[in-house]
Amino acid sequence: MAPRRKKIYEGKAKVLYEGPEPGTLVQYFKDDATAFNAQKKDVIEGKGVLNNRLSEFFMTGLTNVGVPNHFIKRLNMREQLIRQVEIVPLEVIVRNFAAGSMAKRLGMEEGTPLPRPIVEYSYKNDDLGDPLVPEEYIIAFGWATQQDLDDIVALALRVNDFLAGIFYGVGIKLVDFKIEIGRVWDGDFMRLIVADEISPDSCRLWDVKTGQKLDKDVFRRDLGNLADAYTEVARRLGVLPTNNTTNIKPTLIN
Repeated sequence: MAPRRKKIYEGKAKVLYEGPEPGTLVQYFKDDATAFNAQKKDVIEGKGVLNNRLSEFFMTGLTNVGVPNHFIKRLNMREQLIRQVEIVPLEVIVRNFAAGSMAKRLGMEEGTPLPRPIVEYSYKNDDLGDPLVPEEYIIAFGWATQQDLDDIVALALRVNDFLAGIFYGVGIKLVDFKIEIGRVWDGDFMRLIVADEISPDSCRLWDVKTGQKLDKDVFRRDLGNLADAYTEVARRLGVLPTNNTTNIKPTLIN
């Protein structure tokens, strides 16, 4: 038997292992579903398989339109080979419509169109609940420079344009999403690329006609079967044949 790969990091939804070549990692998608900073937990059988395939689909699409990202190739149903990056300690949130915490903070009705896409940042720290932070904090604490932030906004808006078009084409409204950004070096030259994942775990997705939620809010708000929602997204995008998703079902953690 081959030796067990060295685990580099384990998060709520993914595990990173040492890759086969220097500068690479293997990203494994778990079936765990969490909400409210992991206060609510389930295991949704097959969720990791769906998110692996969907993230591959979106990252490949971004590569094709010239948006740099960490994806190299999918290895199997649950794993993909990615570039190792230094993660900027921020979640980059892009909002097209008021929803979730923004709607609550500003007293806005969910679904209200925003005058333009709004980019905001939260500090990646589970113990603190990933608090929203202004650019002034980011620059003062050295998490990123002003040039980095300019580049991050440009990347985030390009991702937004790409995803919004893809989703609208299959009858889904991209309400908001979050991405992570990583630093990579080519010699002495540093550049920023999209990292982590793009999946229904990290997007807020509503059916254009009915408003049905097709994202993790189904789990957060007890609106139905999360696996069914993610499978519907994958089906519309043509990522998974219908007959490959019939055995995906939720399993509750006690």
